[in-house]
Amino acid sequence: MRAMILAAGRGERMRPLTDHTPKPLLQVGGKPLIVWHIERLARAGFNELVINHAHLGQQIEAALGDGSQWQVQIRYSAEAVALETAGGIAYALPLLGEQPFLVVNGDVFTDIDYASLALPAGKLAHLVMVDNPPQHATGDFGLKDGIVFESADNRLTFSGVGVYHPALFDRVTRGQAAKLAPLLKEAMQQQRVTGQYHPGLWHDIGTPARLEQLDHWLNNNQGE
Repeated sequence: MRAMILAAGRGERMRPLTDHTPKPLLQVGGKPLIVWHIERLARAGFNELVINHAHLGQQIEAALGDGSQWQVQIRYSAEAVALETAGGIAYALPLLGEQPFLVVNGDVFTDIDYASLALPAGKLAHLVMVDNPPQHATGDFGLKDGIVFESADNRLTFSGVGVYHPALFDRVTRGQAAKLAPLLKEAMQQQRVTGQYHPGLWHDIGTPARLEQLDHWLNNNQGE
């Protein structure tokens, strides 16, 4: 299974840090945030990676190269303008192939076991759900008996880590911006979205303060 790291966001909430450095290259624990993902994916057996980029994207390519230093192959999906989550994935489909693939948001930090993730037959998406962080207390979706659904209460937060079937993006016009949530909600209505709960480490690195907190934690806990 191939994996994609989403790295095209502008990181407006991270300014001024992202004015001259793309968000995925901001450092935590002594190395760029995106490198933590690459190393964990490599250890989990993912050796074909796709990374999309837009804002200052050439810096990402220059920093990561072809991935050989991590024993992986990295291919890039360059977006002239950031296409949002579903649009970016749809644009990269020629690089991802016709089989289900893993997608990881580049601005999270987690110890999710990527090797354990799979898409059940007949489903369009499999999402990893986590406890609601303070900045997102109302959560996103419900999870019961392995099925993810729209819920008014008892919601969990979507971690930004999921396995998708290419067919989920059939109705997205390649090269146009599109959000992921509407596609997921439509698939949920057909009961074609499964999920699992991750009780472990997960951080959404959305502000300079949260980046600093994670950096402090990593430096005092010697990494993962």
